Amino acid sequence: MWVVVMFDLPVDTADARRQYARFRKSLIEDGFTMLQFSVYARHCASEENAEVHLRRVSAMVPPDGEVRVLTITDKQFERMAVYLGETRGQPEAPPPQLHLF
Repeated sequence: MWVVVMFDLPVDTADARRQYARFRKSLIEDGFTMLQFSVYARHCASEENAEVHLRRVSAMVPPDGEVRVLTITDKQFERMAVYLGETRGQPEAPPPQLHLF
């Protein structure tokens, strides 16, 4: 299961930029990987584990921002299409997944 966090946070003041940086850093420390600017994803082993990370994200949302969280299955995540323009390079490798076997 994947947890995808999409956010739109203000950066118009120094305090807002600090809150943005703190939120982004907290996502990275919690194991999220940047897919695009303001879109981060993390693999979770189960729905219960995803709920833990959903609660963590909820607790770190800055007061003046909008954060949306989407949970999707591994099968849905692997069906993601990535389109690149002519001037762009290859897409990054997907984040590593937990292997149990």
